[in-house]
Amino acid sequence: MRRQLKRIEHTFEAFIWSFRFFALLPVIFGLLSAVKLFIIGTLDIWAGFRLSFDSADPEGDITNQIISNIIGGVDFYLIGIVLLIFSFGIYELFISKIDVRFEQEVDILQSESLEELKSKLVKVIVVALIVNLFKRALSIEVNQVSDIVFVALAILLIALSNYLLHLQDSPHVEPKAEDV
Repeated sequence: MRRQLKRIEHTFEAFIWSFRFFALLPVIFGLLSAVKLFIIGTLDIWAGFRLSFDSADPEGDITNQIISNIIGGVDFYLIGIVLLIFSFGIYELFISKIDVRFEQEVDILQSESLEELKSKLVKVIVVALIVNLFKRALSIEVNQVSDIVFVALAILLIALSNYLLHLQDSPHVEPKAEDV
């Protein structure tokens, strides 16, 4: 009887364990979405290259459009990178370690825990938000003082979030017993 219960338990655990393969769906669609965003980013940057630069008006509308296209492309690239990090992290956390990765000394996509994966994603997302804010700031028309205040507040909040992320990564120094 005990042996039969052990066999049922083992079969049930194998069944449950196989459900981790459902994590392949976000991995596959994350990778496909990253490729799509890289293509969109490339097309956005290419559109910026195709615009003719007006040397008579170096700070004019055409220059702003070129900058906006290039920054927009970089923004799409960053979001694509977020999806790559997400896909690799989910695969390694739920399915299997990527053996090919160990042949190279690149550990940027390596995530040992869900917390580390979230931390990497948040950092790249913050950078993408900074780039997106920069792109939008180029097209803001200042009509009131509040417009400038809101832009300044957004920049302050992004700087603060970047500072907090930096604090999170700093090694924590434990106080010595004699200091307490």
